[in-house]
Amino acid sequence: MSSLVKPHGGGDLKPLLLEGDALAAEKERAASLPKVNISSREAGDIIMMGIGGFTPLEGFMTRADWQGVCDGMKMANGLFWPIPVTLSADTATADVISEGDDVALYDPERDEILATMTVTDKYTIDKKHECMMVYKTTDMEHPGVKMVMEQADVNLAGPIKVLSQGGFPEAYGDQFMTPAQTRAEFEKRGWKTIAAFQTRNPMHRSHEYLAKIAIETLDGVLIHSLLGKLKPGDIPADVRSKAIGTLIEKYFSDNTVIQAGYPLDMRYAGPREALLHALFRQNYGCSHQIVGRDHAGVGDYYGPFDAHHIFDEIDEDALVTEPLKIDWTFWCNKCDGMASMKTCPHEGSDRILLSGTKLRKALSEGEEVSDKFSRPEVLEILRAYYAGLKDDEKVEIKMSGHSAK
Repeated sequence: MSSLVKPHGGGDLKPLLLEGDALAAEKERAASLPKVNISSREAGDIIMMGIGGFTPLEGFMTRADWQGVCDGMKMANGLFWPIPVTLSADTATADVISEGDDVALYDPERDEILATMTVTDKYTIDKKHECMMVYKTTDMEHPGVKMVMEQADVNLAGPIKVLSQGGFPEAYGDQFMTPAQTRAEFEKRGWKTIAAFQTRNPMHRSHEYLAKIAIETLDGVLIHSLLGKLKPGDIPADVRSKAIGTLIEKYFSDNTVIQAGYPLDMRYAGPREALLHALFRQNYGCSHQIVGRDHAGVGDYYGPFDAHHIFDEIDEDALVTEPLKIDWTFWCNKCDGMASMKTCPHEGSDRILLSGTKLRKALSEGEEVSDKFSRPEVLEILRAYYAGLKDDEKVEIKMSGHSAK
């Protein structure tokens, strides 16, 4: 009997990726089915369902599910789910598809059929309503809003059979771990309590501090990096992984940290995305999730601790994975070390506030960065990355009122 938290929904992991003869037969059948082109976000969702990360979903959400998730964070069957997982098709494609039809979900970026789906529902949505409920804004400058508003006009729902992991194992090797693999690794190490640390950035001193706070009280930390698409100006996954790996090697004790990655694109949904992160970390076997300042936020669309508060607003039995809520953290010159608002009595002028956005901005503009901000070995890797960018690859980094990530 496993001592780890049960997957979301209370049952077993439900990976939808076919294997062996079943996979070969479905791939052959998929080649003859009508194709529906999918976006990068939808491809990530398919792969996540394939590996069991979105347990217990069986496919893309119906209109009733979409409405329930938008308005009350519950699917039609009552299952807690904070962000819609939907698939869209353009009107011309949708018009020739009927409920009951099987279709092939085709990723044009990879020139690959990722899954097949039996269509059980065709519907249109109020995109602005989804944006207001999930992202709290309809501003097209918000990357998540832009993603929703630019998706096709008709949603298709139904159970899927997943045919591929989209090249992630080949691209990232052992770092790309499925929920079954992280659970097996936790069991092998004898870990029962594990905190997930969400990141789409290399880890600076504040991130390191958050992870070490968790290690002091739990068995270990899963540093769980996003491997899908980011917004322009964010640091690519391979560079981030190298920087994090170096940090773990130099500054963490053995058998306290595992670095892994997952295949989703960022939605930048702030509080709601913090809930989604906790939900799928439960599937990965994590008992806790670190929730710091402006978790999964972007710009000034969310308050710095909205992602803390939302965990207090959901039903007690919605999630098993618990948040580790941690206040503003920073380097304090008078404390001569890392501290938080709860532990440091000194003035703001004594504090160096750390943020991924601030770090990216400084490095992209060739500024000096203190080792109180980030470890020298990490800075060396990041400087080499920025030095290698061509002019047309450089993006202006804009600061917001509480830039954190």
